[in-house]
Amino acid sequence: MKLVTYLKSGQEPQVGLIGSDPEKIVAVSALGFSAPDMSAFIDQLAGASPLSLLERVDGAAGEFRSDCRLLAPIRRPRQDVVCLGVNYYEHRDETLASNIKYDGKLSNPVYFSKRVNQAVDPDGDIESHTGLTAALDYEVELAVVLGRDARDVPLDRAEEYVLGYTIVNDVSARDLQSAHQQWYFGKSLDGFTPIGPWIVTRDELPWMPKAGIRSYVNGELRQNSNTELMMTKIDAAIHQLSQGMTLLAGTIIAMGTPSGVGMAFDPPRYLKPGDVVRCEVDGVGVLENTVR
Repeated sequence: MKLVTYLKSGQEPQVGLIGSDPEKIVAVSALGFSAPDMSAFIDQLAGASPLSLLERVDGAAGEFRSDCRLLAPIRRPRQDVVCLGVNYYEHRDETLASNIKYDGKLSNPVYFSKRVNQAVDPDGDIESHTGLTAALDYEVELAVVLGRDARDVPLDRAEEYVLGYTIVNDVSARDLQSAHQQWYFGKSLDGFTPIGPWIVTRDELPWMPKAGIRSYVNGELRQNSNTELMMTKIDAAIHQLSQGMTLLAGTIIAMGTPSGVGMAFDPPRYLKPGDVVRCEVDGVGVLENTVR
């Protein structure tokens, strides 16, 4: 099952479900939900699996996917996107060799947040901010979406809190990261968070996910790894982050990027207007955006 936010000509954005037929989108309003956005729909699911709706989705009339434009599934997250820094071994090594400073001992996971005014849609534009940064970089990441509020979650129950998965491109201004000695500003500019193309329910990937993860710039393969190579796994992140801190339903946790980012090349290979960045996670989908 896939959860989507979509737009059909002449209509307002809607929340929908893709069931057994990959070319049909069924609006959740046709199933009796009154959900103006994905966060509201997740609230109405109240922690239940969307798979409970599969039979109704398959039997309902819907829209042809080809007649619709997919938007970021969660366009305005309620809270900042939670991110894991340097969470793949090879990316840790290339970051240590760069000018981005952090504790290379990694005695604990590196957590930071990414403010999202509005997520960039699939096929939407990444803002280049050419007057502000000269070091625009890409980071393909598997992201976890929580299906219910999480507080003090036991490690062995973390899976129960996962609604599904999506893709995040954690666009970053490396020069701002270095200049300000922290990552928040350099990763939170408008147009820096493409998300999509949908949320795939957790049953479609094994627990823990072992999925190929890749990025391309203008068709050239830049990143190529597997999510099983994460240093901090999904269950550990949910368990640790929820200790003493409430993660609301719909929270997005971006699980870090593998090696091959632009800053790691010698010389660095940063993005420029006109570049096309394609992010792929096997079993989840493809997210492609153009720098403007």
